[in-house]
Amino acid sequence: MINSYGSSKGVSRKGGTFARRNLIIALPLIPLIAYLAFFFFWPMVMVVTDSLKNNDHHWSFINFTTITHKPYSTAFKNSILLGALSALFASIPGAIFAYIIEVRGSEKLKGFVTSLSGVLANTGGVPLAFMFIATFGAQGSAIKILKALGIDLYSGGFTLFSFTGIVFVYLYFQIPLMVIIFSPALHSIRNEWRDAAKNLGATPRKFWRTIGVPLLFPSFTASFLLLFASGFAAYATARAMTVGNIALVPLVIGTLVDGNVQVDQANVGKSLAVGMVIVSALAMIPYLIIQRRARRWQQ
Repeated sequence: MINSYGSSKGVSRKGGTFARRNLIIALPLIPLIAYLAFFFFWPMVMVVTDSLKNNDHHWSFINFTTITHKPYSTAFKNSILLGALSALFASIPGAIFAYIIEVRGSEKLKGFVTSLSGVLANTGGVPLAFMFIATFGAQGSAIKILKALGIDLYSGGFTLFSFTGIVFVYLYFQIPLMVIIFSPALHSIRNEWRDAAKNLGATPRKFWRTIGVPLLFPSFTASFLLLFASGFAAYATARAMTVGNIALVPLVIGTLVDGNVQVDQANVGKSLAVGMVIVSALAMIPYLIIQRRARRWQQ
């Protein structure tokens, strides 16, 4: 009886100590959990709930049926195309630039490029739009220089305030973002692997074709997906550049929620937001899976 009582008491003490230890570990997370609950989970629940209600506040799928037709379907097509093109045109030069800096650059240059890329990747909105208008607008400084050299971009149909112009502007922050997220994968290519391939008679070109590129391809794909999500969901820059004259999902959501065009269409905007979340999730979930697998050889 005594041994049994003592044993159960010991288990109780251990259980109590374990519970208190977990409580102490969880206490610092309470502000973060409260922050996420108030600013992320609760708004998301409200958006999903309101998207399933019609204008009379009755449960219905009418909003999701509505966004499958024009002009909302056109906005989705434009946003997906914008995200894909900006990711494509940024990922390739960004990867090449990251390779040159990572393989050929000094440590000081790497640190400088990393800091600069961080600043450029987070530049957007009205300041970015003003900078491009002043530089590449119809009377911009770069356009005047090109005209002096006999090159007139605007005579060929180019305009900064078109879909092509938005893609061009997005490259300003997409390329630095590619440099930031792709450089760690390049840094993980070990010199020992190159030396081993060289000892086996492989040229540098063959090393990259048979070893380097296959290893880097998953990370490149993951980076492309992240750039796609970034371009697909960007709002402020496109709003400042187009003033809403190009149908993009973020811009249409802003117009519907503000009630600037149609009355009682806020729930349609929220259904568009749910659609954006789904498209972004379809890009980000493969990104997370690929990144997790790529870390196995990067460690």
